[in-house]
Amino acid sequence: MSTDFATIDWRSREIRIECQWIAPERTDAPLVVFLHEGLGSVAMWKDFPARLCEAAGVRGLVFSRPGYGRSTPRADDEIWDVDFMHRQAHEVLPALFAALDLGDKKPWLFGHSDGGSISLLYASRFPDKVAGLVVLAPHIFVEDMTVANIENARTAYLDTDLPQKLGRYHDSADSAFWGWNRIWLHPPFRDWNIESELDGIRCPVLAVQGIDDEYGTLAQIRGIAARVGGCELLEIPECGHSPHRDQPDRVIVAATSFITKNRRQTP
Repeated sequence: MSTDFATIDWRSREIRIECQWIAPERTDAPLVVFLHEGLGSVAMWKDFPARLCEAAGVRGLVFSRPGYGRSTPRADDEIWDVDFMHRQAHEVLPALFAALDLGDKKPWLFGHSDGGSISLLYASRFPDKVAGLVVLAPHIFVEDMTVANIENARTAYLDTDLPQKLGRYHDSADSAFWGWNRIWLHPPFRDWNIESELDGIRCPVLAVQGIDDEYGTLAQIRGIAARVGGCELLEIPECGHSPHRDQPDRVIVAATSFITKNRRQTP
C-alpha cells in the first residue's frame, strides 16, 4: 500500500487530501473507495480495507476527509454547518475524484457512519457515477441516542486522554473532534434528515448495522431499504457501531459476496 496526497480547492483554499491506494496494479478490477466515520482517518481503518480488497479481488482507495488524518486540518474559524455531509458528497468527493483522474470509472463506495451517509448522498446526487454502495451504520436522520452518546464523547474528550489517543491518527485531534462534535450537537442539526434524498439512488446497496449499535437503531438501515429498491440488509448480533471492527470477517464475507454478485454492473 502506498500513501500519497491529492490537492483540491475547497472553501476558497487549497486542501491537501491524504490518500492510500490498495492493489493499484489491479487496473481492470473494480475500485472500492472507503469513507471513514466522524472521527476516522486513513490510519483508523487499520488493515480492514486491505483485507476486504484481497478477499474481493478489487483495488481500493482510502482517504482522510478535510480536517482529518494527515489531510489539511480545519481552519481555526471554520465551523461546519448542517449541510456538512452534503458538501462532502457534492463538493469534496467530485473534486477528489477529478484530482485523482478517475475519469468515467464508476467506483464502489464503502462508507462507515458519517461516511455511509456521505456515500448515500453522493449516489443520490450522481446516480450514474457510482457502481454500488456498502454502508455500515449510516445515519439518515438524527436519533436521541445518537446525540446522547455524542454528548458523552464530548465529556470524554474534555476529561480523559481521548485527545492523545486521537492524536495518533490525526495531525490535529482538535480539528477532527470539534468539527464533528459541534455540528452533531448544534440544535438545528436535530432536524437533519436525508430520507427523501434516498429516492434518487439507482445502484445496488448493502446496508449493514450492528444490533447493539450505540449510535443508532435499526430504523436507520431499514429506512434505507424502504426507499431504495432492492437494498439488502445485514443486521449483525453482538456488534456495535463499527461492524468492520466488531465483526470484520462477517462484513468481509458479506461485502465480497455482494460486490461479486453485482460486479457485472461495474465497468
